[in-house]
Amino acid sequence: MARTQKLLTPGPTSVPPEVLHALAEPVLHHRSPDFAEVFARAQQRLREVFRTDGEILVLTASGTGAFESAVVNLLSPAERVVAVSQGEFGERWQAMGRAFGCEVVPLAYAWGDAPRPDDLRDALAESGATTVFLVHSETSTGVVCDLEPLLAVCRDAGALSVVDAVSSLGAVPLETDAWGADAVVTGSQKALMTPPGLSFVAVSERAWERAESATLPRFYWDWARQRRAQAKGSTPSTPATSLVVALVEALGIVLRDGLETAFARHRALGRACRAGIKAIGLELYSPDDDSAAVLTGALSARSTGPAAAAAPRPPAAA
Repeated sequence: MARTQKLLTPGPTSVPPEVLHALAEPVLHHRSPDFAEVFARAQQRLREVFRTDGEILVLTASGTGAFESAVVNLLSPAERVVAVSQGEFGERWQAMGRAFGCEVVPLAYAWGDAPRPDDLRDALAESGATTVFLVHSETSTGVVCDLEPLLAVCRDAGALSVVDAVSSLGAVPLETDAWGADAVVTGSQKALMTPPGLSFVAVSERAWERAESATLPRFYWDWARQRRAQAKGSTPSTPATSLVVALVEALGIVLRDGLETAFARHRALGRACRAGIKAIGLELYSPDDDSAAVLTGALSARSTGPAAAAAPRPPAAA
């Protein structure tokens, strides 16, 4: 019998038994009617979690792959982009933009800080950039930014917003449509309680319009090809079919009790984790409040660098 292992990490997170059982189902062919039915169910449940009526692209890739898909579908060579960073993953998106020949205007904060709307407004006014990269939950520090006002700044400036929600979606509130996000990226392996290997992008109509004129090269990441295939219940290339089956089960668990219940559970577990860390004499790195409801960062006793510590969670939480 396999040894049970509890993952106390920022991700991958522990997978509920029901999801593991779904992984053991017979493999579906990706061009079959059976898979088309499962795939449609996955997209509908994803729309409920993303809080959007728009298209959700389902990619066989890590969250980084999905973010790269946003870069190549929304930008052109030498295009100027404001990339907001407050930790490791914001810095990664800056590096990705440069790797594709874009002119990256960094809006950089110290690790552990949170971006401020006025700073973003000034950066957009000074740079004239028409695209912004944002990290909702910075997994390297445990800081969840106040995303809604940052998205409002993007809209007011006429700039597209690309949001890294890899560790936040399903753990803390994120209203894709109501807050006006243009591209929201996440992965399967954190709050969505599915093994690594799938990523998702919610795409607004404004983003689809931009994709028509963007000229960076793409093939595997081509959103237009993906959209055409998804309209037929499939994908342009072979997807991770068993992971999609497992995803449907995991999303069913999330939605059965409701997103608000999931958010409340994360807040409660975050409080417990912070209390435990302080009780053993460690210093918190992430905020000591309910904004830090995704993961908890602490300073180790032997160094001044942050160490991410995920709160102990039941199988149905991330």
